[in-house]
Amino acid sequence: MRVIAKRTLRQFWELYKDAEGPLKAWHQEVELADWQSPHELKADYGNASILKDNRAVFNIAGNKYRLVVKINYPYRIIYIRFIGTHKEYDQINVETV
Repeated sequence: MRVIAKRTLRQFWELYKDAEGPLKAWHQEVELADWQSPHELKADYGNASILKDNRAVFNIAGNKYRLVVKINYPYRIIYIRFIGTHKEYDQINVETV
């Protein structure tokens, strides 16, 4: 899978140093993935939340941070839609962000 854009993750971990290791690990893992459906994603990330419109929410650093992505499965592209603290996540609409 191709992640757009790693820069967003980098900017976040520069603000929250404890997120760097978990976000780098997540990025490396998903780059090696080849998900064709939400079911395949869920098989790899059982704690991920699958949402409408090919969106998914990942818990980062023991659920301290949340990562919302939109996935184009046919083209194997993951678009970062939101990364933030759990408190910030509670204030957004994950279906429109």
